[in-house]
Amino acid sequence: MTNWKADLDALVEATTAFTKSVRVEPPMPRTIVEPNRMPPVNLNNSERDEIRQRVANFKAHQQRFIRERKDYAASEWKRMLASQS
Repeated sequence: MTNWKADLDALVEATTAFTKSVRVEPPMPRTIVEPNRMPPVNLNNSERDEIRQRVANFKAHQQRFIRERKDYAASEWKRMLASQS
């Protein structure tokens, strides 16, 4: 009967020694990650003004593509005509 008591005391002593030897470091502080924000809304202009501006930008972009395409076609046409001569 004293054998299990001795084993229990040895186990308690070993566990206590182990817990004292273990160092618990404080957890790393959490970093807060800000989500990507949408660009700020311009409240000075009305929605119609914003739509007009977007349409104007789109039209200007399309006009630039048309102009570049025509210039490219003209340059290719001149190159083909020059190669036939």
